[in-house]
Amino acid sequence: MKMTGAEILIECLKREKVEVMFGYPGGQVLPIFDKLYDAPIKFILVRHEQAAAHAADGYARVTGKTGVCIATSGPGATNLVTGIATAYMDSIPMVAITGQVKSFLIGNDAFQEADITGITRPITKHNYLVEDVKDLARIMKEAFHIASTGRPGPVLVDIPTDIQMQQTEFVYPEKVSIRGYNPTYTGHVGQIKRAAKAISDSKKPILYVGGGAVTSDASEEVSELAIKNEIPVTMTLLGLGAFPATHELSLGMLGMHGTAYANHAIMDSDLIVAVGARFDDRVTGKLDAFAPHAKVIHIDIDPASVSKNVDVDIPIVGDAKMILKELNKSLKKPDTKEWLKTIAEWKKKYPLKHKDDDVLRPQYILEQIFEATKGDAIICTEVGQNQMWTAQFYKFMKPRTMLSSGGLGTMGYGFPAAIGAQLGSPGTHVFDIAGDGSIQMNIQELATSVVNKLPVKIVILNNGCLGMVRQWQELFYNKRYAYTCLHDAEPDFVKLADAYGAVGMRITRKEEVRPAIDKALAIENTVIMDFRIEREENVFPMVPAGEAINKMIGGGLA
Repeated sequence: MKMTGAEILIECLKREKVEVMFGYPGGQVLPIFDKLYDAPIKFILVRHEQAAAHAADGYARVTGKTGVCIATSGPGATNLVTGIATAYMDSIPMVAITGQVKSFLIGNDAFQEADITGITRPITKHNYLVEDVKDLARIMKEAFHIASTGRPGPVLVDIPTDIQMQQTEFVYPEKVSIRGYNPTYTGHVGQIKRAAKAISDSKKPILYVGGGAVTSDASEEVSELAIKNEIPVTMTLLGLGAFPATHELSLGMLGMHGTAYANHAIMDSDLIVAVGARFDDRVTGKLDAFAPHAKVIHIDIDPASVSKNVDVDIPIVGDAKMILKELNKSLKKPDTKEWLKTIAEWKKKYPLKHKDDDVLRPQYILEQIFEATKGDAIICTEVGQNQMWTAQFYKFMKPRTMLSSGGLGTMGYGFPAAIGAQLGSPGTHVFDIAGDGSIQMNIQELATSVVNKLPVKIVILNNGCLGMVRQWQELFYNKRYAYTCLHDAEPDFVKLADAYGAVGMRITRKEEVRPAIDKALAIENTVIMDFRIEREENVFPMVPAGEAINKMIGGGLA
């Protein structure tokens, strides 16, 4: 039986068990949208294509499935770019489908033409321009395979309109075979034995856990390795939740805005066991001063990430979950008693803290959200101070509950990601922790959230500023607040919520915080909570750019 390209695409999505997809229609995807009309796929119409990519990303992070988004050619496709780049930097499985002008018009500067495969080549794991309808089924099979295997990432499929309308026989491949693409999953036995010996011989080991541990569902294995062997655990921003924050072995997040005791511990350790982390600059600080006494074991599925930033003594390439399972079988417990005593002293001396007074402080708000949810919630963030306060003061207990733009640092990510997360995990409380600047980047998605009856809770930590940039201006630019103060042109967020059919609240006093959170949790609608916090509240500890990570402002270390 012959099918059109549009029908083939829908059939491929069904074969890949796609339940939800996000997007925005346009002229060059009309044949696809005509077939989507009858498809058994829940389609979420966003109000901006960037939000489609972020929502697909959020859905993927929460479910572990591949997120799917679609946009038309030209500006529709280019509006996806920021969301695709965000997913690429954070290794999120996504298939982005774009329409393209008719094949014979490509290269002629046709209306709404853009070379989206060229534009996205640096920010996709792979991308395709479909030139023959006979190749479409194979390409879609490959796209989902590439996006979800090895180190995950976004794949873009660009489909000209004439290809969508042409007919051919539908044949969906049973298997995928791509020359040169064979990710390694099983770690080298010899390297695992070397790692086991190094851990057993160490006196000051530390587990450094990144987003790759969450992606590979390795949190149980991480916990077993840490608890049975009494090894302290520090996590990257995207690794939060891979190990429960309330456990005594947890050191929280490390790096530029990490805990003082995590930074101090990693700098003094004799062995770093890195699991699914990439030693990015926000973690390492001054590279030649990073962890001077430590040997490094690096477990990662991407061989290109190993020894990329930090020299590694024992590399193990493969899936974190599989490797840790084998490692846990052959470990002899190291003697870490003295090490844990030292860390306990650092925790006592340099705790994460904030002023306990009558002022409405963002740290207190995050603590109260944790108390109200007991960690049983999905927390999305925007980027900036709101993001770092969340990482510091909300205690993440489970994997796939912390959603944030780590690598790219995308303002406007949190709210559409929360929409995707809520659709991926209905019945779960979902929060977007935002700043008054970042929430306005994709605030039009209030319409998407309300129309789809999603009870997302938006927490705006409203200081009237682009907070993190203002903080840097305060500390390093003599308080010259160049274009970072928003007071004069801020919307009334309560009225804005009402205009979209959501619920708005304004909170100005500390004693109003918990009642407002409890009230919001009971409302089956999208809620905006506008918390009016101090303008010059800063995120501490903080490692200045170019410094070693134990040279912190506000962390008790100098």
